[in-house]
Amino acid sequence: MKMGKSWRVAWFAGVSVLAASGQPAAKKPGVPAVQRPLSALAPDAVISVPGSPDWIGIDDYIWISNSVKNSISRIDPKTNQVAAVVDAGNKPCAGLANAFGSVWTPVCGDKKLVRIDPKTGRVTASIPMEIPDSEGMLAAGFGSIWIITDKVGTLARVDPSLNKIIAKISIAPGSYDIVPGEGAIWVTSVEKNVVTRVDPEANRVAATIPVGKTPRFLATGEGSVWVLNQGDGSVSRIDAKTNKLVATIEVGVPGEGGDIAVGEGSVWVTAIDVPMSRIDPKTNRVVVQFAGPGGDATRVAFGSVWLSNHAQHNVWRLDPKKIVLK
Repeated sequence: MKMGKSWRVAWFAGVSVLAASGQPAAKKPGVPAVQRPLSALAPDAVISVPGSPDWIGIDDYIWISNSVKNSISRIDPKTNQVAAVVDAGNKPCAGLANAFGSVWTPVCGDKKLVRIDPKTGRVTASIPMEIPDSEGMLAAGFGSIWIITDKVGTLARVDPSLNKIIAKISIAPGSYDIVPGEGAIWVTSVEKNVVTRVDPEANRVAATIPVGKTPRFLATGEGSVWVLNQGDGSVSRIDAKTNKLVATIEVGVPGEGGDIAVGEGSVWVTAIDVPMSRIDPKTNRVVVQFAGPGGDATRVAFGSVWLSNHAQHNVWRLDPKKIVLK
């Protein structure tokens, strides 16, 4: 997930990551005081997903998109095994949602949003639309599917009972990631360095909140909206009641890629080469961080933290009790 178009070669055997220019990518400094080697973190399970395991979706299973294999893998949390692999079309991208009895994914190669029956693996609906960036996102909430359909800033609302767009909302240009929660739809804009709050009842913008540099991925929980800023590797915390920025947390993971999730009493950040950082929402500080090969996407479900390792071709299941500083 989220490697971005500028990346071409990734070496994770202790060498480096190269950009399209051939120059080494900027090293992520992290938070040295609480940083440990990744080898100190023992996953409960390592699940092989050949290809390029990417975006994560949650329902009764863990779903992983895979643009290289044009598929979505279904992982059974009871067995920690891949239970099925579903054909999703040409390059599933830009997020994954599990809602309304279906798996939803944008398909960049075919320029459409597809709806998949999780039991049969068949596509039950296909909605043509532009997918402006593989780094974008879609989300399910408030009875709808939400997706960005252009770089100008159009948020589309899809009615799952009709399988068609029923509303379009103008938001900040360069908007990509979408998350429902805390009574609203929240969207980041990497171009304007803001988070847009959308009122789903009125289909209109309710607030625009300045955050850090190049905000991309976000999550809700603990009464807040948490935003991973790719420009400086920080996390912005927004109070969902006041729409105010209340904290900027130094995580030290700048650059493309990464993800953020909330659950099990903590905020979790992943980035390439710094696969896991744990933030305490009570103190707004990183309490432990693990550096090493891996990282890309993360979610919290079934009492575990799930980590999709884009270049390692696997998914880790982690016990949050073990993600501590020793």
